Amino acid sequence: MRADRVIIAPVLSEKSNIAREGECKKYTFRVDPAANKYEIMAAVKEIFKVDCVKCNVMNIGGKPKFSRGKGGYIKGYTPSWKKAIVTLAKGQSIQAIESV
Repeated sequence: MRADRVIIAPVLSEKSNIAREGECKKYTFRVDPAANKYEIMAAVKEIFKVDCVKCNVMNIGGKPKFSRGKGGYIKGYTPSWKKAIVTLAKGQSIQAIESV
């Protein structure tokens, strides 16, 4: 799988920003559901030119959402997605995400 298709987008939430500011830099990405840890680490290395030490991957289930229409309430779900937390080597950072 191509590196630009493995990583979809960075996750910029309050929790991911706190993990990114720690001593060992941890970056959170939304990734392709078919990608595994090794493909994700290789994609981060290729795109951002940094060394990855560790990668944790988790599947995030869709949450129930309700919408109101003419016929009453409509129940639906947000889509499920896959999240990867990548730990970089000491002293390295991804400048493209740090500037956001």
